Amino acid sequence: MKLEKGLVHIYTGEGKGKTTSALGLALRAIKSGLKVYLIQFMKGDTEEKTVKQLNLTNFQYFGHKRNPGKWKWVYKGKVGEEDKQIAAEGLRFAEQTITEGKYDVVILDEVIIAVWFGLLKEEDLLNLIKKKPVNVELILTGRRASQKLIGVADYVSDVTKVKHPYDKGIIAREGIDY
Repeated sequence: MKLEKGLVHIYTGEGKGKTTSALGLALRAIKSGLKVYLIQFMKGDTEEKTVKQLNLTNFQYFGHKRNPGKWKWVYKGKVGEEDKQIAAEGLRFAEQTITEGKYDVVILDEVIIAVWFGLLKEEDLLNLIKKKPVNVELILTGRRASQKLIGVADYVSDVTKVKHPYDKGIIAREGIDY
């Protein structure tokens, strides 16, 4: 099955569920015979291991790999050149994956927050969206989507946080939050 018209989705906002929504769409697409590729930015390699355990072979991770198995936080305003290089490599890989035409659905998880943090230039992401072939569905996730990004998308979901356990000091739990 090929899509006649691929659209652009954005899942943004401060609430929990942006990646979960994108992965839910991926499962639905796979069930319908569509080929899906997931590209993650800025996440820890524990998610990479999880995706591999699920045997999702169309996956690439572009986060910090200096200390495998250990999370390396990137802070806005304290972005290093190595962090920018890794993100740029991810965006180049995403462009190749999107434009080569092998995949019907491509997910760029946390790419929006990578722009907000200054790892990627918004203009580069906007240019990538323009290069998207007509039959590719493109999903972008991450907090802080700009009005420019929202303007070029066909679907925009703002995931609002109403209440979260973190507000009570409960840290992220394996299997639930990551």
